[in-house]
Amino acid sequence: MALSLGNSQLLHPFPVQRRKFSTKIHSSNQNLNQEKPQLKRFASSRRFRHISTVKSASVNGYPITREDGVPSSEGEKIELTEKLKRWIKFAREIFPGGDWWRLPTEDIGDVMVAKPVTVFRALKKMWDLIAEDRWVIFTAFVTLVITALSEISIPHYLTASIFSAQSSTIALFHRNLRLLVMLCITAAICSGVRGCMFGIANMILVKRVRERLYSTLLLQAISFFDSETVGDLTSRLGSDCQQVSRVIGNDLNLILRNVLQGSGALIYLLVLSLPLGLCVLGICISLSTIMLIYGQYQKKSAKLIQEFTASANNVAQETFSLMRTVRVYGTEQQELGRYEIWLEKLAGISLRQSAAYGFWNFGFNTLYHATQVIAVVIGGMSILSGHITAEQLTKFILYSEWLIYSTWWVGDNLSNLMQSVGASEKVFHLIDLSPCDQFTAKGLKLQKLIGRIEFVDVSFHYPSRPSLSILQNFNLTVHPGEVVAIVGLSGSGKSTIVNLLLRLYEPTNGEILIDGHPMKSLNVKWLRERVGYVGQEPRLFRMDVSSNIKYGCPRAVTQQEVELAAKQAFAHDFILALPNGYQTLVDDDLLSGGQKQRIAIARAILRDPSILILDEATSALDVESEHNVKGVLRTAKTEMQNKRTVFVIAHRLSTIQSADRIIVMDSGKIVEMGDHTDLLMKDGLYARLIRRQADAVA
Repeated sequence: MALSLGNSQLLHPFPVQRRKFSTKIHSSNQNLNQEKPQLKRFASSRRFRHISTVKSASVNGYPITREDGVPSSEGEKIELTEKLKRWIKFAREIFPGGDWWRLPTEDIGDVMVAKPVTVFRALKKMWDLIAEDRWVIFTAFVTLVITALSEISIPHYLTASIFSAQSSTIALFHRNLRLLVMLCITAAICSGVRGCMFGIANMILVKRVRERLYSTLLLQAISFFDSETVGDLTSRLGSDCQQVSRVIGNDLNLILRNVLQGSGALIYLLVLSLPLGLCVLGICISLSTIMLIYGQYQKKSAKLIQEFTASANNVAQETFSLMRTVRVYGTEQQELGRYEIWLEKLAGISLRQSAAYGFWNFGFNTLYHATQVIAVVIGGMSILSGHITAEQLTKFILYSEWLIYSTWWVGDNLSNLMQSVGASEKVFHLIDLSPCDQFTAKGLKLQKLIGRIEFVDVSFHYPSRPSLSILQNFNLTVHPGEVVAIVGLSGSGKSTIVNLLLRLYEPTNGEILIDGHPMKSLNVKWLRERVGYVGQEPRLFRMDVSSNIKYGCPRAVTQQEVELAAKQAFAHDFILALPNGYQTLVDDDLLSGGQKQRIAIARAILRDPSILILDEATSALDVESEHNVKGVLRTAKTEMQNKRTVFVIAHRLSTIQSADRIIVMDSGKIVEMGDHTDLLMKDGLYARLIRRQADAVA
């Protein structure tokens, strides 16, 4: 039976006409299909393990066909051919230079915007940062040279000591031994000093890179932060700066040491035996070629890793900052998916890096062992012919291994250097950014800020949305000591006016006058010291309550003044109820939104500003707190009428009914103006908004 199943052509050498036996063929195929499970169990039984399932193209001379009508033997050949083609294609892709090695460039934002940084340009920038402490670098390099020369001399005297002892030359043995001990001690001491100095240089470099980067970012225009994410910038300050710091403390240190030692070993080999030295030199040149290709690939991959890491950090930071929203909507898995997208990209780049490192190690070990074989073969033949001695061959093998390993260390650290330079591109691009003009211009400082504000044909659009005009030929004059309220539908341009008053943005057209002077001509620091601002969603710093109230105040204030400002903002009572009163550390879970707003109001009052801007300052307050904060507006209107100009932006129209003038805006233009009573009588947009709010409350 096994024979008939295994090779049915032996039993039926002559072709059989299928037309006459079509019924039999059908029945035999059915029987075969029914017997397949039994055949499998039979073949897998312990007694007949040597018998396999049916694999022949026919049974009893009748061909077995697959469901698609193709004979099974032909189908297997086609499948084998397809598999072979796929394996050949896969081999082409994973072979160095194939498509698999191409690094992805999509979804990396403006990674290619930064100007490519060469090694020399990066080193020059780092030197500019550390030049003040050049004595550290000088000491590090002097000890590096001494260490390299001492270590490269050790194999010579080590071999000489062994062979002098073998030849019983005692005086020569003692001399070589003393020199060997002296070299070892010198190399140890200088190596320790070198490591310490390079470590100090590394610390100084990373500190100054972060200082320079952070100071540069702080002086950028607000529009810069509209286009950059917080996670990306913090990643530059963190991992990228740390990667840059490895250049001097690790990469450059080891590269220079091994270049010196490798050069010394090469010179010694060429003097010892020119043919052997040239063979080793050729191998080192091959290693250097592979090293350069590998280093460039590592530089590109490191650049992408830094970008993908920054994107992953941005997703994580956004998720953690909005954790309550994530928890309420149950989108934990969705956020995990967003994060895993970037992790997959990181894993892909890291996999290619590891594969490239494997090829680099393969090339090195192949050439390294080739050097040993060549040294033994040619050196042995030279000994037999009497051209060199066994001592010279031993020195040659030691120095050839030293040269190869020095080349390997140079290549390995050069690839790390390329990675550091690749990571530094965005860092140096950010460091090279020019500060905002507001911080470079000196500007005028008036003797006294009265508080007259004029908008003259002001038009504006945000830099990130140039096609969307927010303000169009906006004109408004605010008199000193006047309380002006600005209302309107969302998107009408209310907060944009505040941003322009605070000089967070500059008008696209027109100008803003402060006491008759163009706002651009005034010193921005002097102006902001005289402006108080309370935003819609005030963010407090992680410091105590008292420090938060004093934050940004241009003058020295006492604790009594802090408490007075808190009382005027109706925040004093709840502050005293905190665990440590005014010394309580502020935490997001500690204070409610209304309490944060009252602390922000106290901060603005403490500055005693000439211009006070309240942008939805009562949006998070309850009815009682809102009523209390209205007292701040009444105080500004009555007692300090000649001192303070107040801008109030509010959706709660009950907050601004006592304002001197109410500006109603729609689509970036003023559509109504007047006090509360006049606007109600006009029965326009303001009256409609009042009725809607009344209906909503009802």
